Amino acid sequence: MLRFPPATPIMPQSLEGLMKLPTLAVVALVVLSLGTLLAAPLQAQNAFTPDQVKWGPAPPFIPAGAQLAVLEGNPMASSGDYTIRVKMPDGYKIAPHTHPLRENVTVISGTLKVGMGDKWDDSKTMNFPAGSFAYLDPSMHHYAGASGETVIQIHGQSPVKFNYINPADDPSVKK
Repeated sequence: MLRFPPATPIMPQSLEGLMKLPTLAVVALVVLSLGTLLAAPLQAQNAFTPDQVKWGPAPPFIPAGAQLAVLEGNPMASSGDYTIRVKMPDGYKIAPHTHPLRENVTVISGTLKVGMGDKWDDSKTMNFPAGSFAYLDPSMHHYAGASGETVIQIHGQSPVKFNYINPADDPSVKK
């Protein structure tokens, strides 16, 4: 049988020392928490206001002149979700192409012109104003352009890949 020594009564002079213990414990926890917070890796931003979107040059597989912002994920990774925005100047065009994975497109501003087929034909484009949404299944032959400065948001599964119907239209191929 275990026996414990008798409890020592608390003396009035030791009460003052005990009262300081909770304060010291709180200060120690704050210091340790702050150290842990500062040492922790920064998490990716998961919400954006328009002024927080960071624009950069578009990748070489779409024509020069557009800008791209990555909001989520890595569109060039071998797998995973991504969300990007593409800002296109008035008159910008992307030649007929396909994607190996579904592309989900929301028009944020401006007007996106989209046509289906192997050759660009203005008479066959449809206008999608701000607020429009479309998804394009894999291997759908399509082309797109901007009427007025246009911003679109695309989300889907990585990797993003453009397969131009006419290889001569691929801007990433040196001519």
